[in-house]
Parts: sequence; structure tokens; C-alpha cells
Amino acid sequence: MWLFAIFVAVPIIEIALFIQVGGLIGLWPTLAIVVLTAFLGTYLVKQQGAIAMSQLRQSFSELNDPSEPLAHGAMILFSGALLLTPGFFTDAFGFLLLVPAFRAVVMKELRKRVKVQSFSMGQQTTYARRDPFSEHPTDPGVIDGEFEEIDPEAPKNQGPSGWTRH
Repeated sequence: MWLFAIFVAVPIIEIALFIQVGGLIGLWPTLAIVVLTAFLGTYLVKQQGAIAMSQLRQSFSELNDPSEPLAHGAMILFSGALLLTPGFFTDAFGFLLLVPAFRAVVMKELRKRVKVQSFSMGQQTTYARRDPFSEHPTDPGVIDGEFEEIDPEAPKNQGPSGWTRH
């Protein structure tokens, strides 16, 4: 229900702000502000996105939990969508999401509501002893074992072994 309220309230707020600002400064300056905020927002999203990607790469290289850089990246992406949407209300919220301190506050609130239960990096690795002189040292289908060579000329064992039926 709250999502429906947002989809109804935001356009009404935007229309009201367009009427108020357009009546105050005129049509062309209002449209110029909308276009200018779209260009400025695109530049800032690109800049902040590069920083977020750098932090994400750093968390991967240090094997740290990447949830915070990923959340910041998602908020930056969402701010880009808001800044490209024409309107003053969406632009204000989009610019707010580009401020790292505001994103930190949002992240703090998200942590209260979201619980990460597990985190793992890459595939689970099974470590095995490898013989450097083996023909297939890295083949996972090779089973390491020991054997004893039996002389074919040796006298054969008489009688059943107990493992086979006759």
C-alpha cells in the first residue's frame, strides 16, 4: 500500500512544484534548471560511481564484506535514476543520495532492518596433496592411491577368496 502512495504522491508533488517554480521564475528558466540538474546529476553520478567501484574492488581484494560498497553503489544508481527524472522533488532526493554522509545514515537505518546471515567469497576450495611428478597434477578426476605390482609368474592362490561366489 505504501508503494502505491509513493507512486501517487511523487507526481503530485512534482506537478505542484513545477507550477510554483514556473509561476515564480517563468517557463524557460524552469526548463533550464531541469536540464541543468540532469547534466550535473549525470556528472556527479559518474564521479561517485567510480569511487564506489573503487571501494568495491578494494573490499574484494582484501576479502572484506562487500555489502556496504554494494549498497552505496545501489544508492548512487538510484540517485542517477532520480536525477534523470524531470522534477525538483526527485532531483533533491537524488542529490541527497550523492552525499556520502547521507548514504551513511541510510546505510545505518538499513542495517537495523536487514540481517546478513552468511558471506562467502568465490567457490569453496578443496585442498589436496599433489604429486609434482604426476602426469595429471591438477586433474580433479585423478584419484591418488598406492599399488603393489604382482608377478604374473608367481603361483596362483588356490580356492575362493571369500569375495566372490562360485
